[in-house]
Amino acid sequence: MPDPDLPLPVVEVVYYIRWGDRVKIGTSRQPRRRLAVLWHEELLAFERGGRMLERRRHLEFAELRLGGEWFAADPRLLAHIAEVGGGADPWPAYARWFADALRG
Repeated sequence: MPDPDLPLPVVEVVYYIRWGDRVKIGTSRQPRRRLAVLWHEELLAFERGGRMLERRRHLEFAELRLGGEWFAADPRLLAHIAEVGGGADPWPAYARWFADALRG
């Protein structure tokens, strides 16, 4: 049980959400709160990392950019998402990362 007097750890994630045929690549330190305010049809995956990783992904998929942080749901991007997410529900992975950070 975490000590209530200590701050909770920060676990940054890069998230991939889908809206129609578009995918947003974003980052958050509080993904539940962030995703609650974003319109999306599906949470595709989390990748552990922060702004540096998000920037690398934006550069890696730059030719698919539709505007802002939205990208075309191209097979190459979808393959990357499947690889990092394993095709599973992303929330258990986030819970595991958070638990690891609490123990650390």
